[in-house]
Amino acid sequence: MKNFELAKKLDLESLLEIDKDIKVEGVYVGDLLSVVMSKAKADYIWITIQTHINVMAVAELLDISCIIVVENMEVEADTLQKARELGIPIFKSRESAYQVACKLNNMGIK
Repeated sequence: MKNFELAKKLDLESLLEIDKDIKVEGVYVGDLLSVVMSKAKADYIWITIQTHINVMAVAELLDISCIIVVENMEVEADTLQKARELGIPIFKSRESAYQVACKLNNMGIK
């Protein structure tokens, strides 16, 4: 399944108009950047509450498929600008990380 199809099924808000629809290979939930760097993999969805620009450095390093910011957190303007430059989609959800992860699991994304 691709990230924009998932976003539609999960009723996520797209924070950027990016034409990068990548096949999702898995999901990682985490907020501590050093742990995310050691555990997440390329083409994974990253679910987090972190919204600062350092998130984009980690996403680029790992070649993350997309980022889902949960708990209706506001994403900083410089983070969105960097995401646009890097072509990394960022979506937003009002739900918790747990709720989003459960829905992804039910869709077959492990």
